[in-house]
Amino acid sequence: MFENLPELHRKDRQLPLEACKEILQNAEYMVMATVDNNAIPYATPLSFVLFEDKIYFHSGMHKGHKASNLAENPYCSLAVIGKTQPVYTKNFTTYYESVVVFGKVCEVTDSARKKTVLFALAEKYLPEHMHNAEKDITASLDRTKVYEISLDKITGKAKKAAKEAPKET
Repeated sequence: MFENLPELHRKDRQLPLEACKEILQNAEYMVMATVDNNAIPYATPLSFVLFEDKIYFHSGMHKGHKASNLAENPYCSLAVIGKTQPVYTKNFTTYYESVVVFGKVCEVTDSARKKTVLFALAEKYLPEHMHNAEKDITASLDRTKVYEISLDKITGKAKKAAKEAPKET
């Protein structure tokens, strides 16, 4: 499905797969782009977790724009931004790291798997409150949808400060 996508334009900034996964592991949020059957795009910022080589997110049981798009077309693109730093050296620029993922979204319907993923999300975002996780996750399990995204294609790039040459003494 995603093999005919264009290659990354700035090959000099391309990140290896392991660096991409590290950004996915550590990034706080993602933006998921979906499209409906009329080719109208929709982008949604989401909290997420990279868990067992898939990306997961949760939502309520309502049928909003995102859920409607996914019911019509399960393919998505994700944009994840890692560390950024605006700088001025000889000009205005930003040091950054980012990852784009293409994949297929499916709902997780198995209650045990949903619970496992919700624990992973809780651990990522609020590890200091894990003592409440069992009670809260169990209480909201029937009101919560969990989605899984396959990592069909991953590209990443970064612009970092040039390493300084060692000073001669």
